[in-house]
Amino acid sequence: MQPSVCDVPPGASGARFFSAAAALPWTRYVLFFGLAVGGCAVDLATKSWAFGFLGPPPSPKWWIVPDVLGIETSLNRGALFGLGQGGVFVFAALSVVALVAILVWLFALGAARDPLLTAALGCISAGVLGNLFDRLGLHGLRELDGDLVFAVRDWILVMIYRWHWPNFNVADSLLVCGAALLVWKAWRPESPQPAQP
Repeated sequence: MQPSVCDVPPGASGARFFSAAAALPWTRYVLFFGLAVGGCAVDLATKSWAFGFLGPPPSPKWWIVPDVLGIETSLNRGALFGLGQGGVFVFAALSVVALVAILVWLFALGAARDPLLTAALGCISAGVLGNLFDRLGLHGLRELDGDLVFAVRDWILVMIYRWHWPNFNVADSLLVCGAALLVWKAWRPESPQPAQP
């Protein structure tokens, strides 16, 4: 006879749901939070340095490699590489949802058993956190009328021949690296599992 839903002890399903977190090695927490917090800290520090060095936009271009790589401050009220301009609060809300989903997937559902997936989502979380900080206006930049600026601070300038790639920051780079790791994980061949006796 199959047990009915009423036969399941109260809290049993919740216990199973969260038991995956207890089975994870502590190194996965270090890997994920080290990348997420460390990457976010590097992003915020470099943004503050660039905006302190050149000032808010429009700023002069400061070339590291002439006409190829430089520094120029700009503000992005959209998403990655300037897409979706004007939707700053929509992207902020999506960022919070993404962070919650990542934490649940990795630690409540146990996906953090995979170190490559953990590293990829750590990079993505770092990028999301760094840009969310800016979208919420926590950087303290103000408009001419004194209102807070709700926009992402970008500062890395890249020219591809004569084409100006949209300015970006370390957070954007971490998002792209994390996404690239996810694609690589999805396409790489799985290692053969040992035969069960």
